[in-house]
Amino acid sequence: MKIDEIVNFNGAQIQHGSLNNRIYLIKIFPPITDSLPEKLIHLAQSRNYTKIFGKIPSSQKKIFEAKGYIEEAVIPDFFNNNESVHFMSYFLAKARSIDKNQAQIENNIKIAETKAREDFYHQDNGFDIQCCAEKDLQEMAAIYNKVFPSYPFPIGKPEYLKETMKSHVDYFSAKDNEKIIALSSGEKDIQNKNAEMTDFATLPEHRGKGLAQSLLKNMEYYLCKNGIKTFYTICRANSPGMNICFAKSGYQYRGTLINNTNISGQIESMNVWSKSMTQVISNSPD
Repeated sequence: MKIDEIVNFNGAQIQHGSLNNRIYLIKIFPPITDSLPEKLIHLAQSRNYTKIFGKIPSSQKKIFEAKGYIEEAVIPDFFNNNESVHFMSYFLAKARSIDKNQAQIENNIKIAETKAREDFYHQDNGFDIQCCAEKDLQEMAAIYNKVFPSYPFPIGKPEYLKETMKSHVDYFSAKDNEKIIALSSGEKDIQNKNAEMTDFATLPEHRGKGLAQSLLKNMEYYLCKNGIKTFYTICRANSPGMNICFAKSGYQYRGTLINNTNISGQIESMNVWSKSMTQVISNSPD
């Protein structure tokens, strides 16, 4: 599985490379320098990338706006439950800023929000949902490689899964007869009390059984008990199923990242959804 590299760059952590043909500004280490937005543009130009996008705190938004970055999505109370994050992008090619499937994306959002009126917390589907452990690494990697021919992070490599499992990611599995049939993860930012609900993968023969919904619900309860205040996802805009899954669980649509991520061999637009801890608690069975 081809990957882009993660490096420190001028007081920030970024991911960049030819797979996604972009720079992803993952985290800014304070204090921010006013030159960071422009230096990212220079790096992108030198590598012929066509997009830069990053997670920018409200307090730093104007620095990026001044250099031509635009807001594509925003999540309130993202940083330590009191400061918003702005997903801001800079396009270096006009074609990258336009999604030919925009009408379908908007329709998917409408469908998801309509479905959200239905009750999400359905009966247990009978599968065993649990946190993954190191003994699961090889099986996890095999499933991710089967489901995703390409992915923005190297989740198809057992050593990457092991490293992130030890540091900041809780992986969850659904099992049938002790065999993993679906996976997901909660990528935690402990300092800022938020988590990205991501890496959902279900084996083709087990799709349509509500496994993503069960995984999401169990992850929320677990992470909430471990201090997470804000939950969010960046999911495929052209995937009705995942958008419906999050909408039905009480997540709110926050914006679309146009032509943002290489998944399964092509660059796709991604929808941003978020949810607060209080919504998780109010629906907890405990």
